[in-house]
Amino acid sequence: MKKFSGAITAIVTPFKKDGSIDVGALRNLVKFQINSGINGIVPCGSTGEAATMNADDYQLVVRTVVEEAKGRVPIIAGAGSNDTAKAIKLSQLAKEAGADALLHVTPFYNKPTINGLVAHYSAIANAVDMPIVLYNVPGRTGLNATATTTIRIAKEVPQVVAVKEASGDISQMADIIRGSSASFSVLSGDDSLTLPLLSLGGDGCISVVSNEVPKRFTQLVSYGLEGNFKQARRLHYQLLDLMNANFIETNPQPVKTALYMMGKIQEVFRLPLVPMEEKNKETLRKVLKEGGLL
Repeated sequence: MKKFSGAITAIVTPFKKDGSIDVGALRNLVKFQINSGINGIVPCGSTGEAATMNADDYQLVVRTVVEEAKGRVPIIAGAGSNDTAKAIKLSQLAKEAGADALLHVTPFYNKPTINGLVAHYSAIANAVDMPIVLYNVPGRTGLNATATTTIRIAKEVPQVVAVKEASGDISQMADIIRGSSASFSVLSGDDSLTLPLLSLGGDGCISVVSNEVPKRFTQLVSYGLEGNFKQARRLHYQLLDLMNANFIETNPQPVKTALYMMGKIQEVFRLPLVPMEEKNKETLRKVLKEGGLL
């Protein structure tokens, strides 16, 4: 059995006007996700603005999501850092808060070699006994974990049971699927590449767009996993404009703005993220209206 599959939401972190965590809004977002049939939730990823959280914020967000989910879906807590010791500490906090698994981005800025990556994931696995999802996002880290790298890490560090692949390279994703074990999950990190990945035998997506449309995106992924690509393709094109609009500025600025427009959260970011430019807000508003979300 695959450990992780389906549509998994990289959930935003709502803030109050003073910049503190809006726990009530976060609980409501989790309810919205689960009631819409989502297959998992990732708190404290890049979409959740984890980079600006202190340890107390981090544990509050993870614990709140875990408590509201009530075991109905797996909670995969983002715990990545380019400091292995800090990544271990965050992992320990996530475990204490009740998370089911960890999402660990490849160390950014310091750009370790493949041996360094294996050592990084091995150290985390040795310190915290939890399943790990490797997160490959070279556009943010400056480092691409190639198919060879990912397959080697999965073999040498058995707790690494999945990859969130956001390289944008569908051939690389295919090589990972072909070269990894049947129990290793390959998840898209780009909403718009979910359907192509599913057609190659991938397992789902850790998604941004499912913050806004969890039911429809879950249906898209379910159809793809069932091999019903006609229906999956219909939903893909139905959601494509929204998928693209979510990245007209840096994620999570558009998706949080959309959720604000939908009446679910306040329009608050932590620096260095700021509100969207007005012209881009209008583009986003138009897409939301056309999609029946406003």
